[in-house]
Amino acid sequence: MRLRNSRVRTKVVALLLSLAALWGFAAWVTLREGVNLLFVNTFDQGVAQPSDPLVLALQDERRATVVQLATRRPLPDMAGLRAKTDQTRAHFENLARGDDVRFASSPDTMKRLDELFGLLAGLTDIRKAVDQGRINREQAADGYTRALDAIFRTYFSVATLDDDEIAKDARTYISLQRAREVLSQEDALLAGAIAAGRFGAGEHAKFVQIVGAQRFQTAEQVGELRPSDRAHFDTLLESDAFTRLRQAENAVMERGRTLEAPPVTADQWKQTTSVALGRMMDEVLAGGDRVVERATPVALGVIVRLVLAGGLGLVAVIASIVLSITTARRLIAQLEKLRDAAHQLADERLPGVVERLAHGEKVDVAKEAPPLEFGGDIIGQVGQAFNAVQETAIRTAVEEAELRQSIRDILLSLARRTQSLVHRQLTLLDVMERRETDAEELKDLFRVDHLATRMRRNAENLIVLSGATPARAWRRAVPMVDVVRGALAEVEDYTRVTIMPMGQVDLTGRAVGDVIHLLAEVIENAVSFSPPYTVVQVGGHPVASGYAIEIEDRGLGMTQEDLDEANARILNPPEFNLSSTARLGLYVVSRLAERHGIRVSLKSSPYGGTTAVVLLPSELVIDDRPADIPPAEQLPEALPRLAEVTMLAAPVAQLTRRRPEPEQDTPVAPRVPEATVTEFTPSGLPFRVPQASIAPSLRDAVDDLAEPEEEDDERSPEDIMRIMGSFQSGTRRGRSDAARKLQQNEEGDDR
Repeated sequence: MRLRNSRVRTKVVALLLSLAALWGFAAWVTLREGVNLLFVNTFDQGVAQPSDPLVLALQDERRATVVQLATRRPLPDMAGLRAKTDQTRAHFENLARGDDVRFASSPDTMKRLDELFGLLAGLTDIRKAVDQGRINREQAADGYTRALDAIFRTYFSVATLDDDEIAKDARTYISLQRAREVLSQEDALLAGAIAAGRFGAGEHAKFVQIVGAQRFQTAEQVGELRPSDRAHFDTLLESDAFTRLRQAENAVMERGRTLEAPPVTADQWKQTTSVALGRMMDEVLAGGDRVVERATPVALGVIVRLVLAGGLGLVAVIASIVLSITTARRLIAQLEKLRDAAHQLADERLPGVVERLAHGEKVDVAKEAPPLEFGGDIIGQVGQAFNAVQETAIRTAVEEAELRQSIRDILLSLARRTQSLVHRQLTLLDVMERRETDAEELKDLFRVDHLATRMRRNAENLIVLSGATPARAWRRAVPMVDVVRGALAEVEDYTRVTIMPMGQVDLTGRAVGDVIHLLAEVIENAVSFSPPYTVVQVGGHPVASGYAIEIEDRGLGMTQEDLDEANARILNPPEFNLSSTARLGLYVVSRLAERHGIRVSLKSSPYGGTTAVVLLPSELVIDDRPADIPPAEQLPEALPRLAEVTMLAAPVAQLTRRRPEPEQDTPVAPRVPEATVTEFTPSGLPFRVPQASIAPSLRDAVDDLAEPEEEDDERSPEDIMRIMGSFQSGTRRGRSDAARKLQQNEEGDDR
């Protein structure tokens, strides 16, 4: 149950975590805008603003470098330009390499910054090459242009606000500043050509390309501006400065030729381009300021949303957590109350009701299932449903117990009636056996007697299943070998059973009937599950804790899983269920063994079959062995022959001994029906054969007793008939005398 509660708590915690995650996502969406705003500001202060002076310094140094290479003499202001470039470069790198810029920059931005730092570091080599005259004007200009292009590429990689219009305006002004850079390239190229006095190879064509690119890019980006911003640039492009610039560009493109002097002078070109570049730079910076002004409300909105989403959202989340925890606690408390009631019903009240019903007590369903109060909410409705469930469960248990008791009473009634009829049948068969002298008829009577004995065991199975005790009981102890023989009398295929020596041990009378029944069930199971050509051996011997009887078959055996299951069923017999008829014999064996503390276990036999060990406790066993037994070498040589004759005569003595009357009104005793002995098994025990064939064996036994072995001769049929008549007469007289003696003893006991 604690696990279930923990699951409920886990689900509540998961719900709260999902709510917190939802708040975190909303807060992050708003916070990201603030972070972008912070990053843009950081990048602007660390990269964009210090890069503007660097761009102007690089453009001026590039123009001076191209002019110096064209005139082939050092310019007087070259050192100042280079110093200014180095100063702005140092300031830029100092700010751009800061930790705040690195934190605010993306990996792509840092990659572009590192590339820019490398190109700026390469300016030293370009200057040396220029001073030594190892490169031309185009190569020198390309070195500075690559550094300037790297600066502009860093602008496009920086994070921007999530406002599309402002982001578009920022990109447009960056592109316009790059268009100014193209105009600066145009200025440097033509200034070098004027200083050299002519256009170099390909310079005029390149100038035309640069002018076209500059005009196209300027017009394209101006068209992308807002109408208010576009008006400023339209005014700029229509001003005198740009008009003179376009006229000068047109003159150069129209009249300029390769290897000829440009059609404009250096002063004219410088005045024209310097004014245009300055006016364009001022307009770009003014446009950037306007973009910042428009971005200010957006930034304020970002801050407001951040406060609302972060502050008020956090308050809402905390309130939800508190409400969820209190609600979950109340819910869990009600569920725990319902759980405890269910446990009490399942573990205490319902088993107690069933136990009292098993003892025959009356149970009040309303008293045993009191209604529980859980309130009127949904949990209360579940509690009401549980009240109906527990009432139905207890009522069903009462009805099932009554039904089971009724079934047991029916089984017991049928078993008692069947047992009474079988008892009367056995009594009648006993009288008929006493009167009968014909061997064939006596054989059939013994067969019927055997069938009736088996029917009696089946009736006793019903009594065991009903929970009652069979009526068979003995006052006196019975020899163990007779107990085993009585069990064989209740087995159908008893001729396949070989009895090993059992020893001089008796079984107490109170356990004789149940042990016979138990052994019969085990022996019949061994005979049934082994091939018909095999034998089943039954042997017994005293052990430290009592007496052990082993029943071993030569069948197919059982798997270890089946053996474990069968032993568990015998050791802990389950409640009898009408549907569990597959192992009914094991259930009967377990109940009989439980009644007297007998331990029954199954194990694999070395011959491939199964061995059943029945361990009788010491209090059920009486040892009748004499105190002093002489060694075997001191016994007379004729003892084996005498033992053989005694074993031959034992079945005859069994026939002459009347069945002892039990304490109850049903006579039951171990019987050896329709069987005597004609020959021995390899173990020394006799085979059972029909009564009609007993004469030769008895004749041999009597001859061996009457005459020495060497004087054995053939008996005539008349002698054999006379001997058999004497045996039959003695049997009838012995039965009559035994019955009269038993009747006198019972009358004496009654008095």
